[in-house]
Amino acid sequence: MPDIHTPAAIHAKPPGRAAIAMRIAARVDAHDGSVDSLRTPVLAELKSCLEEGRAALRTQFEAQHRGETTVRALSRLMDSLIQALADFTMQTVYPTAEPTSAERFAVAATGGYGRGELAPLSDVDLLFLLPYKRTPRVEQMVEYMLYMLWDLGLKVGHAVRSVDECLRQSTDMTIRTGLLETRFLWGEEKLFDELRARFQKEIVASSAPAFIEAKLNERNERHRKLGDSRYVLEPNLKEGKGGLRDLQTLFWIAKYVYQVDEVEELVARGVLLEEEAQRFAKAQNFLWTARCQLHYLTGRAEDRLTFDVQPEIARCLGYTNHAGTSDVERFMKHYFLTAKDVGDLTRIFCANLEQESRRPPRFTRLFRAFTRGEVDGFALDAGRLNVRSDRHFRDHPLDLIRLFRVAQVHDLDIHPNALRAITRALSVIGPKLREDREANRLFLEILTSRKDPELTLRRMNEAGVLGRFVPDFGRTVGMMQFDMYHHFTVDEHTLYAVGIMHRIEAGQLNDETPLSAEVIHEIASRRALYVAVLCHDIAKGRGGDHSILGAKVARKLCPRLGMTEEETETVAWLVRWHLLMSHVAFKRDLDDDQTIRQFVEIVQSPERLKLLLCLTVADIRAVGPGRWNGWKATLLRQLYSRAVEIMSGSIGDEGRERRVAAAQSTLREELADWPAADVEAHLALGYPNYWLSSDTATLGRQARLIREAERAKAPLTLDTRIDRGRAVTEVTVYTADHPGLFSRLAGALALAGADIVDARIFTMTNGMALDVFTVQASTGGMFDSPDKLARLSVIVDKALAGEVRLAEELAKRRAALSSRHRAFKVAPRVLVDNKVSSGHSVVEVNGRDRSGLLYDLTRALTGLNLQIASAKISTYGEAAVDVFYVKDVFGLKITHEAKLKQVREALLAALADPDPEPRKAGRKRAA
Repeated sequence: MPDIHTPAAIHAKPPGRAAIAMRIAARVDAHDGSVDSLRTPVLAELKSCLEEGRAALRTQFEAQHRGETTVRALSRLMDSLIQALADFTMQTVYPTAEPTSAERFAVAATGGYGRGELAPLSDVDLLFLLPYKRTPRVEQMVEYMLYMLWDLGLKVGHAVRSVDECLRQSTDMTIRTGLLETRFLWGEEKLFDELRARFQKEIVASSAPAFIEAKLNERNERHRKLGDSRYVLEPNLKEGKGGLRDLQTLFWIAKYVYQVDEVEELVARGVLLEEEAQRFAKAQNFLWTARCQLHYLTGRAEDRLTFDVQPEIARCLGYTNHAGTSDVERFMKHYFLTAKDVGDLTRIFCANLEQESRRPPRFTRLFRAFTRGEVDGFALDAGRLNVRSDRHFRDHPLDLIRLFRVAQVHDLDIHPNALRAITRALSVIGPKLREDREANRLFLEILTSRKDPELTLRRMNEAGVLGRFVPDFGRTVGMMQFDMYHHFTVDEHTLYAVGIMHRIEAGQLNDETPLSAEVIHEIASRRALYVAVLCHDIAKGRGGDHSILGAKVARKLCPRLGMTEEETETVAWLVRWHLLMSHVAFKRDLDDDQTIRQFVEIVQSPERLKLLLCLTVADIRAVGPGRWNGWKATLLRQLYSRAVEIMSGSIGDEGRERRVAAAQSTLREELADWPAADVEAHLALGYPNYWLSSDTATLGRQARLIREAERAKAPLTLDTRIDRGRAVTEVTVYTADHPGLFSRLAGALALAGADIVDARIFTMTNGMALDVFTVQASTGGMFDSPDKLARLSVIVDKALAGEVRLAEELAKRRAALSSRHRAFKVAPRVLVDNKVSSGHSVVEVNGRDRSGLLYDLTRALTGLNLQIASAKISTYGEAAVDVFYVKDVFGLKITHEAKLKQVREALLAALADPDPEPRKAGRKRAA
């Protein structure tokens, strides 16, 4: 992290205890009123001292960006303030010639403040320590000091206890931890020394195992509540996995067990190595620096690195754009690598404690009865694989890979001493080992093992081995993608995808991914599939198309791993096209034969189709929670089935006509209770593409809806059907067709809180419109509650009747757009493709998502006199990708360059962020 030094920053110093005392004394000397009236000028002086001190330290921090220095200096400033206040309270407000023993008390700092660490806006935790009972004078002094501190704007956590009360209440682990970190500030130091001595003798000496267990359980529960991953993209600097609290847990345990006050003392005790203590200090300083900057930036005691603050913090700390990676992505990568270091340190430290206390390992399975002293050349130590010498891996570099394979085969954990030895020997992983045939064979066996490859690869990644053995993967370690779609770093996402692929193959996801769970057992290129998963995002962050660049990486890596030429080509193809299936399924009309044929031309074979399906499913599921749903599964299954039909030759050139005839024939059977004349009249209403749009059951429902509407001569008919299998609600609207109908419906649905994921627009031969929308709730999940469905019906009715000002109502919703969304910039883009569909121009629009965006886009298209036949709506975090199949007013594709330019300009204008205040101008333009 860059340091910026300026003389003004370096020489800025906060006032100390003596200086504050002198300024208070000056106020006292200048005051001629009562002691009670003295409170206001002294409070003003203390406030001035606090503000001056904080300002000086902030200036110093902004010059040097050293968080550890800042939190310690802030702690010293608070010490001086509290000590000067206590002196003033005792000597001036409640003076006494000779206080009795009952009136002698002490003030101690506890918690993080007790460690001498205080973030800019953190709470101040104090213990007012009494000898044995409370006296009126002591109570008055404590109350006076607390009210002064509160009036200074400080958040003060406090306790007023005797020594006996402290010890008695230390059965509570939170109180015990606070006592462990107490630091004397002011008053009767003998009283404080008594507390420390008795606490050590009566509590600490006999309870180390219980304290360790409680702190580790507390850590695990905290991790669980915050996602149990150190790679979430909006991490909590303090409480998250790999954050400051994990380092503090290590410190608490060290202090409790070894009676040390500094981490460096653990080196002399043989608990940590010198380089591990340095990693601790480096990680702590980085986390404190980020936390201080976060407090200064937000103006509050904030600990979450949310998307909206990450860019500003990155810029404040001096990160810049470099080599295809933005400043915020570089800052966050630094954070994730630091969190990884914290995980390494706490794991090694806690495992050593566990071994020293001779308790069985926390994750030991069935190896208590394992009597052999070694496994495949490695020592077996308390059920974990170990090495007999710190130089083992330097002397036997191959074992850096073999150790993990042995652990995988025998389902064993790895001893912390072995992990330490690995860390010290990482430099031997160079070109020679990477080209070693046996090392590559072992690595490929790990990756393609049927014994949970994710766990072993994750261990290798945590130990630093994976990134060195596969350097291209190493470049993705800790790499974030600054968007709201991806939930994990690139390396975490990749390893998660490997684990999902294993679970699909093992039959653990049959209910959620039935098609891929079936076809994965039919593929012939299993090894290629797993290697493709490892490589699919391996070239991210290089400033180009990661699919194309990743295929080049795969062509170099696969031969090195010992894969055949055919396997190498398959892996490279899968990496190159790993986004193809989701792109076509989610953005294209799957009833358009030309779209399917173009897809099949790229895929070429059933084997590749099966591989691509499995890779696509694992990739989407690994993006993060909620990214996979029944709707996406349905679209992928539909694309897979259509592709199989063409590959098998069951759909020929005349297939479309046969499919239309077949659909109409089955519909006749569905409507067997209708008079034949009514059936034929209904069949005359639809154009050919309508009959291929849905299955027979859906066509039957729509036929009955149309029949009832025509009989009742209803101007508007709306029907909703909840499809829990696809996790969507289908909204069908039957009304008179007119320009702008789709736009109004899109606006009404948005106003009702529904997100459109698919839309099909049909104009029947009688001039009526049958529009079918597939929707989900805008908050995520099903749009299925009765009140929402009722409200939707009312809003649609009012919107079509002109009783709702859609533009104004949607503008109000946009005003509530969260700052997290505003933190992201999505470059607006409009693409027009006249090749992908035989009968329509396909317009793809990319931009930042917002409430009512689809309404704005469709209104722009309607204003150009374009007919919208169907729409595919996708949202990737903050980015919207909407695809429209359109024709001009004559029912033809848009080919004239002037018209294409108009389309692009109109849609780019619709994509632009609306001006928050131009209501008058907006109405004028609309008029």
